Amino acid sequence: AERLAGRAAAARAAFGPGFWLATASLALLALERAREVGPRTLALTGTALALGWVAAGLAGAYDALSLAVEYRARADIVQAALARHLVLSIGAVVLALAVAIPLGWLSFRIPRAGAGIGAALHAVQVVPAIALFGLLIPLLAIVLRAAPALREAGLGAIGPAPAILGAAAYLALPLVRAITGGLSAAPPASVEAARAMGMGEGRIAREVRLPLGMPVFAAGLRVAMVQGIGLVTLGGLVGAGGLGALVFEGLAQFAPDLILLGALPVVALAVAADLGVVGLARVLDTRR
Repeated sequence: AERLAGRAAAARAAFGPGFWLATASLALLALERAREVGPRTLALTGTALALGWVAAGLAGAYDALSLAVEYRARADIVQAALARHLVLSIGAVVLALAVAIPLGWLSFRIPRAGAGIGAALHAVQVVPAIALFGLLIPLLAIVLRAAPALREAGLGAIGPAPAILGAAAYLALPLVRAITGGLSAAPPASVEAARAMGMGEGRIAREVRLPLGMPVFAAGLRVAMVQGIGLVTLGGLVGAGGLGALVFEGLAQFAPDLILLGALPVVALAVAADLGVVGLARVLDTRR
């Protein structure tokens, strides 16, 4: 605040490159140190640091920073973008799961079909995300022209539809892999014992394969959640909104603070989703 004294009202203070380099270096050191102190000590230390940052923010220590000023000016827009980003991400994951579950089961039951499914999903991964999102716009326009009822239902060639469909197309591969791998994780002896007890394939899958494959399922869901949150950011290019719209608006205006307003919540959401899936998997594993 002292450095801004006597300057124009539009003057802003921002962290310099040295701050970001030091922060990145400290983060790397913390990750290296985590191997020695253990996850619990690291979690407590991280929580204490986070609370310290929050307390400093509540005390007004960051009020003069350009990022804080930019947020105050766009608080409603940022909050709406965050909510929309969450909806788009969840929608992409749910759609990908709806496709991946039957495909994963089919791949597990019929390996020859699984080879074809894997090849098709790998082909999607080869296409750059921006190109796929752009390609979906004319394809959706053709579909909506042929089926006006979909347009009347609220779907559009530009907006959430291409963002959710494009992200879901990429998320299908890790989810199908996780489902197939999880179903195959059960030891053959356990499966044979279940069959000897008269269980059918459906009951074996429900009572043997699903519980034993839970760590594999959770790992695939973690990848899909984090990847989905990142991919949906590109939805800002196709009119879907979300935090990606703020990032690309900042890029167009050469406004670093606006870019950070969109990018930092994306990182925070990805980390929170990753930790949330890990915690849920542990709870389910404990109850098993």
